[in-house]
Amino acid sequence: MVSGNLFHCRKNSWPPEEYISRTTLQLFDFDSAAPPEQAWRRRLNSHANILKEFSVTFTEAIKMVRLGIRLWSYIREEASHGRKAPIDPFTRESCKPSASQGVPLGGMGSGSISRGFRGEFRQWQIIPGICEASPVMANQFSIFISRDGGNKNFASVLAPGQHEGLGKAGDQGISSWGWNLSGQHSTYHALFPRAWTIYDGEPDPELKISCRQISPFIPHNYRESSLPTAVFVYTLVNTGRERAKVSLLFTWANSIGGISQLSGDHVNEPFIGEDGVSGVLLHHKTAKGNPPVTFAIAACETQNVSVTVLPCFGLSEGSRVTAKDMWGRMVKDGQFDRENFNSGPSIPSSPGETACAAVSASAWVEPHGKCTVAFALAWSSPKVKFLKGSSYHRRYTKFYGTSERAAQDLVHDALTNYKRWEEDIEIWQNPILNDPRLPEWYKFTLFNELYFLVAGGTVWIDSESSTSNMRNDQHQLVKVENTDVIVTDAKVDGRQDAVIEHTTDSSGVEDKDEAVIANCSSKNESLVPPTKRYSNCSLHPFKMLDPQNENDDVGRFLYLEGVEYIMWCTYDVHFYAFICYFLSLVSQVLNSISSRDFAKAVYL
Repeated sequence: MVSGNLFHCRKNSWPPEEYISRTTLQLFDFDSAAPPEQAWRRRLNSHANILKEFSVTFTEAIKMVRLGIRLWSYIREEASHGRKAPIDPFTRESCKPSASQGVPLGGMGSGSISRGFRGEFRQWQIIPGICEASPVMANQFSIFISRDGGNKNFASVLAPGQHEGLGKAGDQGISSWGWNLSGQHSTYHALFPRAWTIYDGEPDPELKISCRQISPFIPHNYRESSLPTAVFVYTLVNTGRERAKVSLLFTWANSIGGISQLSGDHVNEPFIGEDGVSGVLLHHKTAKGNPPVTFAIAACETQNVSVTVLPCFGLSEGSRVTAKDMWGRMVKDGQFDRENFNSGPSIPSSPGETACAAVSASAWVEPHGKCTVAFALAWSSPKVKFLKGSSYHRRYTKFYGTSERAAQDLVHDALTNYKRWEEDIEIWQNPILNDPRLPEWYKFTLFNELYFLVAGGTVWIDSESSTSNMRNDQHQLVKVENTDVIVTDAKVDGRQDAVIEHTTDSSGVEDKDEAVIANCSSKNESLVPPTKRYSNCSLHPFKMLDPQNENDDVGRFLYLEGVEYIMWCTYDVHFYAFICYFLSLVSQVLNSISSRDFAKAVYL
């Protein structure tokens, strides 16, 4: 129980009125479009600070020479087997760490993509143990606005300023796009697992825009919390006297981060789904024998929203349709041809070529009117493969199957269910956010620190999904079959022993083995018999039971100690880094998995 004087700091941290005008907040006061009172906030024109690197003195370096030689030898040995060492201080990352992170995308354990507060997609962790920190700059949201009078037209990427690799003269790639957003009047608000980006009159002074990012991170929901998908809901408010045609554009490169888009043999394919959901599938062929990945980007067509796609465009001059051509078409028409849905799969990309796709959603917004446009992103990587060859199926495949094309079903369900997700998230968070005994900074920090359960290299697998090289350590475990259990008492040397006698197995064959399960040190100590819950169930070493349904297997859950080095579920970090505390906020069942696995590993 929280006492009244436990927290002495009660000052509001980053009140929304200091970042957004009250008028704009009132305009978005519906359908969860306005950011919450408690959130981590940044202006989009803020610059992410480069984090200070760790350094050692000359004396410290001399003392660590032996350790360095041993570590260098180990790294070389692992490299000779085609593996990356868990810790490699001799290799510098191409992207220096900076304070640029925002709320990550997706549920737990199915791979993650983070999004910076300025709008870039970065920190790619689709393949376990590999983190590509650099952003893929072709992945953007953009907006195109034209009004009835024809005198006011705006076109801009919804990310501020110039970025690395942009601004090259005569470029046919993304440098030809309109990077016109200053970010001075745009703000980012994070309250995990949701985030809001408010464009307060940018790029059109008479159009207010709210982008709400939603991921299915729902406590005690063992189905949807495992889904690799996220939704982006745009709320448009026209404060002008003329109606405006607004086209939102979602572009995506066929890449899993780094330079993976240049490896070739990637294919894009348009689709039209149920309930107005349509978009593009991007089939990515991974390198080094890693399992393939399929992305899906989609939007939901409604009575007022029209969705069109461009299945494939390139970033180089030799592409059939270049990024510059795509941008010019959107500036001119605000949409693509409907016939593009019938184009079928694209030709596989060549090595060195980047294949991208685009989804456009267009709508008319009446004077002083409002409109909502929803996009979704999903990635389907059903098989997770570890460096030494063992592979498993991810948790979400229990519900969506093992096909990479499940990404299409994922975006459909995301666009049709995100409102219910938000209701569940608010029911979970409101008791803490509305508690007057807690300071403001504590409330949003408590939720935002849960980001690690998504972006911490987590892996959530289906416990019975091993597809190859699954090591069987069950020879150290006591096997208990489905049996009828009889508890008897026996006195041996003055102690009361409890004995389980297996009378018959599930096939009716007698089993005369006996197992002692408890010893009491005193005659007066009574034995508590096994509960009925466990009397007729098989204790599978890889099964975790949902407390709401004892027959529901929630799989196995792994997380990295840190993305800088590959160490899974280190038991000391589970406690002193408060991972156990954060997991307990979401699920007591998942919190117990590491402890159970550790107990099995040291079973005597």
